[in-house]
Amino acid sequence: MLNKNPAWRYVAVLGMLLLALLYALPNLYPEDPALNISATRGGTISAEASSALNQQFAAANLTVKAQTLTDHKLLIRFASTDAQLKAREIAGQVLGDKFVVALDLAPATPAWLHAIGAEPMKLGLDLRGGVHFLMAVDMKAAIDKNLTDLAQTLRSELRDNKLRYRSVQLDLARQQVVVNLRSTEDLSAVQAALKQYDHNLLLSVQSDGLAVQVALSEQQLKQIREYALAQNITIIRNRVNELGVAEPLVQRQGADRIVVQLPGVQDTAKAKEILGATATLEFRLVDEQSDVAAAQAGLYHSRDGRALLLEKTIMLTGEHITGASSGYDEYGRPQVNIKLDTQGGEMLSARTKDAVGRRMASVFIEYKPGTETGADGNPVLVKQQEVINDATISQRLGRDFVITGLSSPSEAQNLATLLRAGALIAPVQIIEERTIGPSLGQENISLGMTAIVWGMAAVLLFMLVYYKAFGLVANIALVANLVLIVGVLSMIPGATLTLPGMAGIVLTVGMAVDANVLIFERIREELAEGRSVQQAIHLGYDRAFATIADSNITTLLVALILFSVGTGPVKGFAVTLAIGIITSIFTAVVGTRLLVNLCWGGRRLQSLPV
Repeated sequence: MLNKNPAWRYVAVLGMLLLALLYALPNLYPEDPALNISATRGGTISAEASSALNQQFAAANLTVKAQTLTDHKLLIRFASTDAQLKAREIAGQVLGDKFVVALDLAPATPAWLHAIGAEPMKLGLDLRGGVHFLMAVDMKAAIDKNLTDLAQTLRSELRDNKLRYRSVQLDLARQQVVVNLRSTEDLSAVQAALKQYDHNLLLSVQSDGLAVQVALSEQQLKQIREYALAQNITIIRNRVNELGVAEPLVQRQGADRIVVQLPGVQDTAKAKEILGATATLEFRLVDEQSDVAAAQAGLYHSRDGRALLLEKTIMLTGEHITGASSGYDEYGRPQVNIKLDTQGGEMLSARTKDAVGRRMASVFIEYKPGTETGADGNPVLVKQQEVINDATISQRLGRDFVITGLSSPSEAQNLATLLRAGALIAPVQIIEERTIGPSLGQENISLGMTAIVWGMAAVLLFMLVYYKAFGLVANIALVANLVLIVGVLSMIPGATLTLPGMAGIVLTVGMAVDANVLIFERIREELAEGRSVQQAIHLGYDRAFATIADSNITTLLVALILFSVGTGPVKGFAVTLAIGIITSIFTAVVGTRLLVNLCWGGRRLQSLPV
């Protein structure tokens, strides 16, 4: 019989709508404005500090909605952003600089929804708030590192070729490596060996013929800069993933700048610590033969204040680390478990073969802004080196080993995070920082929701007046379409709603009824030609489908192109537009047809309320 559907089809569509509604429900529970108070490295938050804060909040008539206390973090929820901002000022005065007080948005999803994986839509920087960083890459440090590696490599090359030399000195001021010879008779052989190693190197001979100055060519310098920028972007993306930020923006700007946007992150101190830290490790043998007190170079200090003299040769660098995880040793002390790549494992195995019984030091290296200012007006980064542990090599090492001597579990976790994400090729410095607070994001959400509500109300009213009962069917489909869009956005991992994305939803609301207009007008035409009611319904849907498909597929292709070539706001608009097109076709063609067939299908009728 015409316009009759089997029961399973109604059950399938209803089940799909209920599933979308279930995953859209968490969006009815807005996140709570909160303070995220974390202890500095090695510190803890005591119950006394929490109690002192609560007393000050009560004195200022600030109501605490809820709070959660752990050893290293205190999360305090409030009912409004105004209370949150006032509480931050109070917390800063009470706690001082011993703790980091950051604005946060704490999820309020009920436990039963969280248990089935139902979470609210991830909001972009313009809706949820967050931080914007502009980072400058220190290209001089990248070049200096390559020159340092070059100096070590040239020593090995000259030894392998059995060529005599007095010393290989690093001259970073002139960006060159100087090979000092014992005799002018070795000059030609040394030059030939250096050219054979890399013919792009620029060689010049001092007037006395006893030194060869080795410099990098302009092409090599350009490659170093491009590689440093590209790798830093990759590593920063890895670190952002470690922070668990949804839909971050990490992209290049100019010759040596990187833009990072982290939606939802209000703990700027934590973000800066993870993103900007140029943390890496070097493993060197301890020089136990020389006099530590008389040494001028190669002198390091351990955390307990001991002076250690380390050999110049680097046994291994952090570049070969492929995995790092924090844990505890048999005595309950924090440690970091290190896993190396194949090349790193072979290098460490070969270099510790004859070093059993000697001590090996793990040197933690990072760059921090110093007191001097560079030509660009930014503080000059200072290299800081610290021996985090030194231990006796009891056996030949391989791809897996551990680092101990860490002060706290949080430090072990941070170090593991940095090493797992990778060491930055060159230091970066945050030269611009902007924080978008949750209050501004909430204002954007309110304005966007107002636009959606008014747009939808206008469409609902028009359809109801113009198409009567069929207009009511279209309105039900429109509401179902909005539920599907929200549900799909909530279910897709990585999908983020931005302010342009809300504009895409408003546009979809207006476009969603286009298909119903085409169908209803086609039904009117079929009735005007003398078709029966059931034939008009059947032919109206069938003949309008080709036009609906053509118009929506072309728009969908445009949305996919925008998503593939666009960035930031353009992608946010393209995502909601694409999802809205697909769901509107489904609700208009499938959903309304089921409702129309349910109400008027398979019955002897003389007219339709259309």
